[in-house]
Amino acid sequence: MSDELSEKIGYSFRDQRFLKMALTHRSKGGDHNERLEFLGDAVVNFVIAEVLYDQFPKATEGDLSRWRATLVNRDALADLAKEFELGRYLYLGPGELRSGGHERQSILSCAMEAVIGAIYVDGGFAMARAKIIDWYTPLIQSLSSAASHKDPKTLLQEYLQRAHLPLPLYTVESITGEAHQQRFTVSCQVEGIKEKSLGEGTSRRRAEQEAAAAMLKVLTP
Repeated sequence: MSDELSEKIGYSFRDQRFLKMALTHRSKGGDHNERLEFLGDAVVNFVIAEVLYDQFPKATEGDLSRWRATLVNRDALADLAKEFELGRYLYLGPGELRSGGHERQSILSCAMEAVIGAIYVDGGFAMARAKIIDWYTPLIQSLSSAASHKDPKTLLQEYLQRAHLPLPLYTVESITGEAHQQRFTVSCQVEGIKEKSLGEGTSRRRAEQEAAAAMLKVLTP
C-alpha cells in the first residue's frame, strides 16, 4: 500500500518509517504523527507564503495573509488528502475506526501536514517545497487574475452593488452526513434572477462560496 500511496503523491520515501509515522493517528498509539504534523504545518505555510510573495509583488500584506489562509487551512488540506485517498492508508485506533475517523476533516488535514513533514525529513526542504508547489499549482493559478484575488461571495456582492441591486440571499437547503462529516447544500438567490444557484461543501461557508460562484456564471456568462 505504501507504493500505491507514493505513486499518488509523487514521492517515494527512502525510509518508509517516516511515511508510516505520518499516517499513524495518536489513537493508534506508538510513534504517531503529531510531531511530523507540527513540522509539516510550518513547511507548507512557509512555502505557500514564499510562492505568493514571489508571484504577486504588488499584493499587500493583508492580501497575502488572506490568500495563504485560503490555501492552507483545515478544509483545503483535507481536500488535498482526499485527492490522494489518504484516508484509506491511515492507522487508527479502534474508536476512531468505528466513528469513521478515516473521513474526518481534522484527521485528514493533520495527516496531510504530517506527510509534508515526513517528506521534509526524508528528502529535505527542496523536495518538500517542490511537492507542495506541484500539488498547489492549480489553486495558486486561480489567483493569477486580479479579480480572482477576491472570493466569489465578495465578487458577487460587488457586482450587485454596481448594478444597484439588493444583496444576495443565501439559504441552507440541506445538511447531510454525520456530525463529523457533514455536507451542506446552500442556495443563492438574486433579485431579477428566476432560478436559484446551488453550492455544496463540507462547511456552510464553502457551500455559500460555491453557490455565489455559480450565480456569477449566470450573471456574467
